[in-house]
Amino acid sequence: MTKGLTLLIVIFLSVLQVTVAQDDLMNLFDNQPSTEYTTATFKSTNVVIGQSVKVPAKGTMLLNIQHHFGPLNSGFYNFYGFDQAVTRLGLRYGITNRLSIGIGRTTQNKTWDASLKVKLLRQSSGAKVMPVSITYYGLMGIISLKNPDNNKYVYFSNRLAYVNQLIIARKFSPSLSLQLIPSLVHQNLTETREDPNDIPSLGAAGRIKLSNRFSFNFEYHYVLNQKIAAAYHNSLSFGIDIETGGHVFQLFLTNSAPITGQYFIPYTDGDWLKGDIHIGFNIIRTFTLVKPKAFSGR
Repeated sequence: MTKGLTLLIVIFLSVLQVTVAQDDLMNLFDNQPSTEYTTATFKSTNVVIGQSVKVPAKGTMLLNIQHHFGPLNSGFYNFYGFDQAVTRLGLRYGITNRLSIGIGRTTQNKTWDASLKVKLLRQSSGAKVMPVSITYYGLMGIISLKNPDNNKYVYFSNRLAYVNQLIIARKFSPSLSLQLIPSLVHQNLTETREDPNDIPSLGAAGRIKLSNRFSFNFEYHYVLNQKIAAAYHNSLSFGIDIETGGHVFQLFLTNSAPITGQYFIPYTDGDWLKGDIHIGFNIIRTFTLVKPKAFSGR
C-alpha cells in the first residue's frame, strides 16, 4: 500500500513538473515580441479616382462601377453636366492576399483595360518594423474605336497605353492615412510628333476617418513634364467614403472627366477656378468567391 501511494505521489509530482515546465516554455514564447500588421489604411482600392495602396484579399472579387458627370459650368442646357457622362465597369480579383488582377471597360474611346496590383511591403510594428506599405500598380489600356479615315490605328500597338505606379502609404493614426504615388504614363501614339510618349507625375492622396463608416478623401497628381503641364491641368479630387458592409460608396468632386490613369493623369483639362468641376461616384461591391480557411470548416 505504501509503495503504491509513493508511486502515485512520484507520478503526480512528475506530471506537475512537466506541466510547470510547459507553462514556463509557453510564457517564454508569449514574451517574445510579435509582428502587428497595419490594416484599413484605406477602405477601398480607390482613394478617389486613383488607386490606393489596398489590395483585395485572396478569393474576393470587387465590382467597381465608376461614373463621372459632365462639368457643372456646362449650364442648364446640359443640366449642369448630368446630360454628359463617362462611365467604367471593372472587376478585380484577389489571387493571393498580395496579388490581384483586374479588367475594365470605359466609355472614353471605348477603352478596355487590364491591370495588375501587387502588395510589395506592408506596414508593421513589433518584431518586424516596416514604416510604410508599398504596392505596385500596372495598367494597360486598349482603345477599341473603329479605325478612322486617317488610318490612325493602322498598327494595333497604336491603340495601347500604359500606367506604372509605385504607391507608398503610411497609416499615421486610426484617423489619418497618407500616400505618395510616383507614376509613369506611356502613350504608344501621341497627338503630335512633338508630344512626349512618357509622362511622369507625382501624386499625393489621403484619408481622414470621420467615423466607423465615413471618411474624407483627397487626391492630387502633379505632372512633371512641362509641355503637358502647360497644356493641361493637374488632377485634383475631393470625396467621401461611405461604407455599408459589403459596399463602399464614394461620392466626389473632381476636375477630371476621364476615369483611368492613362487619361486623367496627363490629360485633365478641367480648371477648378473656372467651374470645370465634375460630380462623380464609385460603387464598389465585394463578393467572396473563396472563403478563407478560418471560416471554411476545415
